[in-house]
Amino acid sequence: MIQVKVVNKGHQPLPQYATPLSAGMDLRANLEAPVTLQPMERRLIPTGLHIALPDGYEAQIRPRSGLALKKGITVLNSPGTVDADYRGEVGVLLINLSQEPFVVNDGERIAQMVIAHHEQVTFESVEVLDETERGEGGYGHTGVK
Repeated sequence: MIQVKVVNKGHQPLPQYATPLSAGMDLRANLEAPVTLQPMERRLIPTGLHIALPDGYEAQIRPRSGLALKKGITVLNSPGTVDADYRGEVGVLLINLSQEPFVVNDGERIAQMVIAHHEQVTFESVEVLDETERGEGGYGHTGVK
C-alpha cells in the first residue's frame, strides 16, 4: 500500500475504496450549487482535492459505469491523468451524452480515481522495426470472432 498526501479544500469526505478488492475510489462533486449538464455539454466539476503522488505514479480519472449506463454521463478525456508533480485541484471533465439534462449535485459520486504505477521511456531511433505476425494490421485486423 502506498501513501498519498492529500489536502481536502472541499467539504466532501476523502475518496475511499467501496470493497476490499476495488481498483478505484469514488470521487465526489464539491459544489456550492447544483450544476445542470445539457445534452452534449461538458463541464469541469471540482472535487476540492489536491494530491501529491509519489514519483512513478499517476491518478487515472475514469467514468463510473452506473452513470454511463443509466444516465449517459461519462468522463470526456477518459482516462484523465493526474501527474505526480501536479498540485492543483483534481477536477473531473464530465460530458452528458444523453438527450436529457442531467443535474450534478453536491456530494454526488461522479467518477473513479485509480492510482497506477507507470514507467517513463526513452526512444531509440532505428531504421526498421522487427517483424511480427500482425505486422501493420490496424483496427479490426484480427476480425470479430
